[in-house]
Amino acid sequence: MPRTQTLWDTQQAIELAEGVEIRLRIAGPVARIWAFLLDLLFLGIGLFIIGFLMMFSGFLVGFTVATGVYLLLLFFAMWLYWWIFEASRWGASFGKRICGLRVTQTTGAPITIGQAAVRNFIRFIDVLPFPFSLIGLASCLTSQRFQRLGDIAAGTLVIYTRAEVMPKSGSVPQSQAKSPNMLLRAEEARAIVMYRERHLFWSDARKAELADHLQGLTGNHGAEGVKKLLGIAQWLQENR
Repeated sequence: MPRTQTLWDTQQAIELAEGVEIRLRIAGPVARIWAFLLDLLFLGIGLFIIGFLMMFSGFLVGFTVATGVYLLLLFFAMWLYWWIFEASRWGASFGKRICGLRVTQTTGAPITIGQAAVRNFIRFIDVLPFPFSLIGLASCLTSQRFQRLGDIAAGTLVIYTRAEVMPKSGSVPQSQAKSPNMLLRAEEARAIVMYRERHLFWSDARKAELADHLQGLTGNHGAEGVKKLLGIAQWLQENR
């Protein structure tokens, strides 16, 4: 059974059964929503073209037959579009590929046809109430790996395929060490140290967003909270 290590951002370490550790950059709900909207746009354009052709074919085969064929094509398009492309070697629909995402198993391996079928069958639940997809969004926000119900049932993840941009400087800047004003559990101390080690990868807004969650520890928010949290992290590293 793979296990995950909770990190402060969307990069998670996954330990395989063989003791090999891999790191996956898991996509959050915002990136996934953009990919889904792009897919709906592509599907809409394709179905509009097909509907236009069906309208003219109605003069030949009858509008009742043409409408029935169009509705059948609509059903298969909504069902097969994501299934076929996510089960392919790309592991992604057109929208996901444009956004730099792909679907994988929780081990990082390509998904199977069966997994693609399960996650896309449950998509019809995740998108409710349409078009707001509140069920899927709620599942993503409450899941450690940003999984919607279809991902949880199929054992899949949506990850970034593009390489993470490395900072220009790989060294962690020195801060004024400051002891924490409360007793920290071991996992809390590790998370704060990890924040210092990884904050070079994040924008200023992301740094502040994460530091604000520990306002009770730092006593500040925004840039000042980041500065205090880095000082606490340095103290923890120097005294462990």
